[in-house]
Amino acid sequence: MAAKKVYDESTIQQLTSLEHIRKRVGMYIGRIGNGDSYDDGIYILLKEVFDNAVDEYISGYGKRVDITVENNVVTCRDYGRGIPLGKLKACVSDINTGGKFNDDVFQFSVGMNGVGAKAVNALSSHFRARSIRDGKFCEVIFERGEMIDETSGSTQERNGTLIAFEPDAEIFKDYKFLEEHIKRRMRFYAYLNSGLSIVYNGKTFKAEGGLLDLLNDEVQFDKIYQPLHYADKTLEFTFTHTNRFTEEYFSFVNGQYTVDGGTHQSAFREGVLKGINEFSPKSRFDGDDVREGLVGAVAIRLSEPIFESQTKNKLGNVEIRSDLVAKVKQIVFEQLNRNPGTATKLIEKIEDTRKLRRELNNIKRTARERSKSISIRIRQLKDSKKHLDIKRNRGLDTMIFICEGLSAAGTLTSAREPDTQAVFSLRGKPLNTCGSSREALYKNEELYNLMCALNIGDSIDNLRYQKVILATDADVDGLHIRNLMITYFLRFFEKLVRKGHLHILETPLFRVRKPGRKGSTYYCYTDAERIAAIEKCGKDAEITRFKGLGEVNTDEFKTFIGEDMRLTPVDLSHDARVSDTINFYMGTNTRERRDYIMDNLVIDMEAIS
Repeated sequence: MAAKKVYDESTIQQLTSLEHIRKRVGMYIGRIGNGDSYDDGIYILLKEVFDNAVDEYISGYGKRVDITVENNVVTCRDYGRGIPLGKLKACVSDINTGGKFNDDVFQFSVGMNGVGAKAVNALSSHFRARSIRDGKFCEVIFERGEMIDETSGSTQERNGTLIAFEPDAEIFKDYKFLEEHIKRRMRFYAYLNSGLSIVYNGKTFKAEGGLLDLLNDEVQFDKIYQPLHYADKTLEFTFTHTNRFTEEYFSFVNGQYTVDGGTHQSAFREGVLKGINEFSPKSRFDGDDVREGLVGAVAIRLSEPIFESQTKNKLGNVEIRSDLVAKVKQIVFEQLNRNPGTATKLIEKIEDTRKLRRELNNIKRTARERSKSISIRIRQLKDSKKHLDIKRNRGLDTMIFICEGLSAAGTLTSAREPDTQAVFSLRGKPLNTCGSSREALYKNEELYNLMCALNIGDSIDNLRYQKVILATDADVDGLHIRNLMITYFLRFFEKLVRKGHLHILETPLFRVRKPGRKGSTYYCYTDAERIAAIEKCGKDAEITRFKGLGEVNTDEFKTFIGEDMRLTPVDLSHDARVSDTINFYMGTNTRERRDYIMDNLVIDMEAIS
């Protein structure tokens, strides 16, 4: 029996601020990641530094910020007042030190907690801060939060602050900055700060129209009417309707993109609904009718924002809600009265949605009755014993495999872990839902059964599995079915994808065996792995090419969906205009798509020879 561990004074640890940041990274910057996701830690470090530069602009100092990212080194230079020279070291290394606590100096600031720059310093292998004020400068250099040099003197440089850092590879392993993520952030900063010039790696981002420019760029040709727009010193918002089935919002506080929304976003949604109903008192629309297809952006400025974490993804100031709802309601009411043409299109859109929703309810009723008459159970589903319960944080290990055909379903069903893994089999190629209406979900038996199996007909909050996994064959037909299923989810259940539930199962293309009873077996997912396996097994190696999941025996398949399972998430963060991408690749523009393929076709002559 193992001896009990002693719990006394010697077991109590007291960490320095630097040690605490490096040991509890998630508390300060959220996820670590490797740079593939928009919210990975390296972009939070960049944001923390850039926020300080933007705060100078908001306060009326400097109209330009230069930022470069080269060889993983980020350099940010603003032309504001410059950090007071005598406090430069403290401002970038001592927790809870900074000018943002003084409302007379920074009235509307994102960085309120005195942590951001210090976290960047602590999590960087190299960090340099240089401040220039009235012909004098001070510069400090750190390595992993420990200062190694400090210099000061005279200079001819313009006032301002320069921060340069390189994320520490000991913490952010195998990371890389992606251009599209940085450019998206720079566009947001430009939209929110009209008149500010942001020069990123030589490219200038500048927007004079504020959030109106953002919305026009995001919806482009999808908008039904010209967006309504309002802006004053503390509030700016804009919105329009599209033919999409979901609602989408871009919300900001003091220039910070609040990905998870918060009080200001919920107040904006309610204010828009009340404003429209105030304008059209005879109709009294439901929230679902007003919000379907609505795309909006809202930005507020607060002197004391309360965020739910250091990463500032969600606003928690509940005291602003009632006043903000009333203000948005009144502005929307006035805007609709001033723009009768826009108001007519908006009301027509909402009335059409309400009419279609009522018709859809009848179709839903028919589909449910049809489903009950056919079978009490969903015949294509081999269910798991456990299910996801998001509210209770249970079933986070549950998953459902969507596969093609009975053969693959049989293999998966035999190999799965029945407590947590379910299987849904498709019957051939599903319907291409690009451009389809919601009726397609209920009139097509297979799509309806899948929706019921996932339990997402009313809301994806009722999703029964944490991971929805596309398990198709690694051939042309399998890839086509995969694309059809991704189109299905993006068309009708985009939120499911955006929340990270949709994945692709990677299965081996080859099996390479060394001859003999005790010969090693290698499962290869790429040609490179196959070549490496052949070298290990020798030239007499037995090579099997898997054409479909049904060809893999049950014992082998258990390893592919067990602890070593390889999943690729369907990630939308690389594509800001997903609907345009889907329409191009899965729409009716056959000739345009064929021309694109022919113009970009690459033929590997070595492979042919």
